[in-house]
Amino acid sequence: MRAVIVGCGRVGATMARALDTAGHDVTIIDLSTRAFDRLPATFRGSALRGDGTDEDTLRRAATEGADLFLALTEGDNRNVMAAQLAQEALAVGRVYAKVNDPVRAKAYAELGIGTLCRTTMMADALLAAIGQPGGGEPSIREGVAHAHPGAALAGTGRDDLEA
Repeated sequence: MRAVIVGCGRVGATMARALDTAGHDVTIIDLSTRAFDRLPATFRGSALRGDGTDEDTLRRAATEGADLFLALTEGDNRNVMAAQLAQEALAVGRVYAKVNDPVRAKAYAELGIGTLCRTTMMADALLAAIGQPGGGEPSIREGVAHAHPGAALAGTGRDDLEA
């Protein structure tokens, strides 16, 4: 599996290490070269300094056609922007964006971007630790695939619409 990760913070570095250890081809992108210090010396993947919301950077990271894309920076907007690029412009198989706001996580998933909501995940873990039921909202949501709005009308002539 070929995976691209944007954000080499704690979560991004942990995911990069785990996927690399499992034998996957991993590229991790971060704005800060120092962030790559979180990767183990045994990391065999690629580390690229750059902006994960920039299409050229993502292309340099060989994101196009990757199997997995994870946007794991600290910024919801940056993560969603990177995920949209990966999904819409670069045809990545599975795309997830870390989003802190549960309402936004649900909305983005309904727009087709898989989301990981850290807020919901932490709340459910704490509730479980004190013996209480979870909040009922999923922490990880798959993006719901939608056809392009104009797809149903593609190739349809004006006369067909008036019938």
